[in-house]
Amino acid sequence: MSILMILFYMISFLAVYVQVFLLVTFFEYRKQIFIRTDKIDLDSYPTVTVIVPCYNEEKTVRLTIESLLALDYPSDKLSIFVVDDGSRDHTWEILQENYNKHPQISLFKKENGGKHTALNLGIANSASEFIGCLDADSSVHPEALKRIMTYFGNQETMAVAPSIIVRDPKNILQYAQRAEYDMAHYTKKMLAFLQGIHVTPGPFSIFRKKVFDEIGNYRKAHHTEDQEIALRMHKHGYRIDHCPDAYVYTGSPNTIPKLYKQRVRWIYGFIRNATDYRSLFFRPEYGSIGMFTLPSGFISISGTIFLLVFAVSRLYTYISHKVVQASAVGISSVFGGDLSFDPFYINTRAFLFISIILYILVIAALLNGRRMIHGRKMLSLDIFLFIIIYSVIAPFWLVKACWNALRSKEASWTAERDYSFKKITP
Repeated sequence: MSILMILFYMISFLAVYVQVFLLVTFFEYRKQIFIRTDKIDLDSYPTVTVIVPCYNEEKTVRLTIESLLALDYPSDKLSIFVVDDGSRDHTWEILQENYNKHPQISLFKKENGGKHTALNLGIANSASEFIGCLDADSSVHPEALKRIMTYFGNQETMAVAPSIIVRDPKNILQYAQRAEYDMAHYTKKMLAFLQGIHVTPGPFSIFRKKVFDEIGNYRKAHHTEDQEIALRMHKHGYRIDHCPDAYVYTGSPNTIPKLYKQRVRWIYGFIRNATDYRSLFFRPEYGSIGMFTLPSGFISISGTIFLLVFAVSRLYTYISHKVVQASAVGISSVFGGDLSFDPFYINTRAFLFISIILYILVIAALLNGRRMIHGRKMLSLDIFLFIIIYSVIAPFWLVKACWNALRSKEASWTAERDYSFKKITP
């Protein structure tokens, strides 16, 4: 057996193990997953500040702010800080024209310094018990904040992440992303049960203010400050939870170049942040974040890249063999003859079955995530679009992100959004 095949079986085993482990976790905790459809009331309403960092958001910022104003939460308990981080378009003029005198909204303008500096300005000016962030290309369900706040009934919970949904997909790439996000809900909730969430996403994660008071504010963190703050929280023993029915709607890249650029940034940020927090790896005192989540991330990255190398290697071997064969006996003898299909010659070696098992587990994860969000499992075309499209293009952004990380080249952060919107229906 070749070294390539041995590596394939090792990586495949680890990939199957990760998916099976998550599935077992789902069966163990599935009765604790609940989706609320009615309005709820809290016993008390703590003060909350939501920070909206903006940079050139003239097309989206009003939608974001209006969704926050529509939250079913007492207006005297909810403050909205909008921080213009040196926009060069008409963002500031739009904010001044529409929200300058609104009693719930405070407007801040600063020189461009990056998202983390805009968030830190908001934190420095907030006196609320809880602080959240909402990216200016996203909007929230009216019940999202109250649903998240119920998770803080556990005094050990220091942050709660929402469920992010692709808003109004228009092409096959965005439908594929919708399926991907559905699977992410499942994965994040399982990691919450394991206390291993590694990212508190910019769209509407809510923190206790004491988190920033005790461990410090956001850092630049390779343009993925939402990953770094989560890893720092784990290092200090803080608990992060996930609220599956706190819906946040976000735009998604509508072209392959935009998606590629976004994912290179995300994966690059994960690699660099995980490297910065390498002291968490395989340390039982840090729980699942070090024993499962971070190692699983590297297994996923290395496994996908290896499969690309494996496929290219086998294709090269096949073509080389055919070229040699053609030079010896002629092209017509190699490619001619009866081309009818005989099922007897189906490849039945183990790696075929391993691949099938992996795809089945991925589809199961996606369907479980879809049920968590929509209340039912739906086997639809976007699932297959996700599998096909991501199987082809994901290895390339992983390779690029790894290459950038090896060279310590920062991934650029520019807008990768589709700014076309329709009215949002809860």
